Amino acid sequence: MQGKPQVTTDAPPAADRYSRQSRFWAIGAEGQARLAAGRVVIVGCGGLGSAVIAQLARAGVGHLVVIDRDGVELGNLHRQVLYDEADAAAGTSKAVAAAAAVGRINAGVEVVAVVAEVTADNIESLVADADVVIDGTDNLETRYVINDACLKAGIPWVYGGAVGSTGMVMTILPGETACLRCLLPTPPAKGTVETAATAGVLVSSVVMVAALQWTEAVKLLLGDREHVNRGLVAFDVWTNDHVQSAGVPRRPDCPGCGQWRT
Repeated sequence: MQGKPQVTTDAPPAADRYSRQSRFWAIGAEGQARLAAGRVVIVGCGGLGSAVIAQLARAGVGHLVVIDRDGVELGNLHRQVLYDEADAAAGTSKAVAAAAAVGRINAGVEVVAVVAEVTADNIESLVADADVVIDGTDNLETRYVINDACLKAGIPWVYGGAVGSTGMVMTILPGETACLRCLLPTPPAKGTVETAATAGVLVSSVVMVAALQWTEAVKLLLGDREHVNRGLVAFDVWTNDHVQSAGVPRRPDCPGCGQWRT
């Protein structure tokens, strides 16, 4: 793990920095203090992850763990908002580059970079102290690993996906809502589902998903479960379609949340 990058400038007074945010009725000074005490783990620092990390840092969420195994490439830059050409030229680890960017954005945020592949063997230790886990990955296999570990530990997590002009977001509350395996009991066969590699992806759909993930995470950090979205949100920024389900049914035979149901 890599700790917070060293910075040489002093952070501005918190009261000034977050004044527009803390004036929002659901936050206030008490809510801002809760955000400062919050711990969020972001698994994946690509398009979704980098956009969420930037928003969390700017909002003053005090403790971030950013996890990714890959380095920055030129083809990432159109949608992965924390990185620049220097990162791509150097092949800098995305987690390390993301942590450095957080240090430049907000010196008051503690950030730990983890350069690792997330697996069933290490996920429980990686998320153990989290208040919320955010999915910034690009494959269902890793999402199932996140899902199962968060269910076992009772940690809320926010699923997100973006392909082409489409996006979807789902907040998973262990013991309360359906989990990812309720929604998708088994992964689709390879080659049957479009990916960003086959269908491309628009930065607008990526940023929109990340903004919704950030909003759900902040609700959870503030303790405002009343307003947490307990259904699935799906949209297409190109065709202007938008679907929001009232809720995904919990499967009584779910191999995920069925194991940890109280």
